[in-house]
Amino acid sequence: MEPRPAPGGDISTANVHVGACSWTDPALVASGWYPQGARDAEGRLRHYASRFPLVEVDSTFYALPTERVAKLWVERTPDDFVLDVKAFALFTGHSARSSALPRELRPAAGDRSRVRRRDLAPEVLDELWRLFHAGIAPLREAGRLGSVLFQFSPWLAPDARAQALVEECRERAGAPLSVEFRHPGWFAPHQLPYTIDFLRERQIPLVAVDTAQGLPSSLPPVAEATSEELAVVRFHGRSPQWGTGNKEESYRHRYTREELSAWVPRVQALAERAQRVHVLFNNCCATASVEAAETMRGLLGQEAEAGPEPGGTPPDDGTGGGDAGFLW
Repeated sequence: MEPRPAPGGDISTANVHVGACSWTDPALVASGWYPQGARDAEGRLRHYASRFPLVEVDSTFYALPTERVAKLWVERTPDDFVLDVKAFALFTGHSARSSALPRELRPAAGDRSRVRRRDLAPEVLDELWRLFHAGIAPLREAGRLGSVLFQFSPWLAPDARAQALVEECRERAGAPLSVEFRHPGWFAPHQLPYTIDFLRERQIPLVAVDTAQGLPSSLPPVAEATSEELAVVRFHGRSPQWGTGNKEESYRHRYTREELSAWVPRVQALAERAQRVHVLFNNCCATASVEAAETMRGLLGQEAEAGPEPGGTPPDDGTGGGDAGFLW
């Protein structure tokens, strides 16, 4: 569906928050974007939050969040700063390292180095969900949780089993949540109306994505507001190795102003139809994501956040912080 023209002028984008999908990606940390005096775990997050109103935490995809770390995220950021959190891999059809399970649950993995949800007893999954909720509780309690992002496996094709999994995640997650499908079948011309209706009936935001086109794993730029509360857009870059290469190969891309400009009317249309819009950049490497986010804010007519000027020499290492520094 094409965006509707703005009635009588530009659509306000005051309800659009723009940010990056990591603030501790090693390449970003090593780029010099963080200034001198802001290179420890606390300094990086405070600096990032001085420049953007939103971030996505992706470390929670690889390991369960902890209440202690979530409290630090709240303490180190302004009252209006928002964090989106990725759901743990086992909830979305992916595998996880057995070592990522809490120590008391690792015997459930047996001798496997990686596990899937089908390998675990229902009571183990129940406990994983309980721990996940406990870990992000400080964000909920502070009103700082933007959305729990469920990025489903590329092997999750649209069928009754997949719909049941989405329903389960909706029930277990509670609001707010958002859904990103990686299997192109969800967006096939014959399937897309059903995908949209399924999510709209349940008021689940469908994450719009920007990826390279013309590849077997390409996803079309479908920007539909399937929830009145929230819409989410994630920019993954336009690498020709999308879906086949490693992290750097799949997500390496520097967006041009022209590429981002094409998304402005789509974002404006989402802003007209949803109470909140989150626009997140998952492209790497170095400063590619934060520069793209800054460009998009400018295109939307939003002033850059106040904060120290980036620069300086790269830090010695990228350790510490609340985010594992992976892009996915």
